[in-house]
Amino acid sequence: MSIRFTGNARRGIVALTVVAGLALGAASCGGGGDSEDKKPNSSASASRSGGSQPSAQEGQSETPLAELKGAKGLLLRITSAARDAGGFITVSGNLKNDGAKSVVIPSQMSGDETEVIKHGPSLGGATLVDSKGKKRYYVLRDTEGRPLTTTGLTTLEGGQELPVFMQFPAPPAGTADVALQLPTFSSGTIKISG
Repeated sequence: MSIRFTGNARRGIVALTVVAGLALGAASCGGGGDSEDKKPNSSASASRSGGSQPSAQEGQSETPLAELKGAKGLLLRITSAARDAGGFITVSGNLKNDGAKSVVIPSQMSGDETEVIKHGPSLGGATLVDSKGKKRYYVLRDTEGRPLTTTGLTTLEGGQELPVFMQFPAPPAGTADVALQLPTFSSGTIKISG
């Protein structure tokens, strides 16, 4: 059995579908007190901010593993250094402009390797130093030479804070403490977890 609709009938069905959809949407959104209205907004803001990334407030409540002071009021707070099963370490934290004026991120933070510099400003100059094992570990690179770290750093406004990360080859399992070094910043000792 075949049913044929005229143009007017088809438009009527579409209009009916739209009206029914609007009525269902209004019914599910309506009847609300203030508490229901706030729930969608909070989840929407979580998805806009990346969802899985910690908020600035969450980052501030953590006790940093180390604080490295840099030039012009820059501050690098390391919040985690986790050993992964893949044989690398991910160091995470926040880069903050602790001053009142905007600061241009120093180009030295990218390091001096041509392969890394050609991919733009980054934390590619960072190293981990295992003084016990007498080894220095550089930021990992992908097959095209891009550093596996936060890139695209240009300017931080006064008080602005950005989440950052760096990935390094993992020192031997017995190594728990390493020094993190980043050009233009003081050095700091961090404890590896995992």
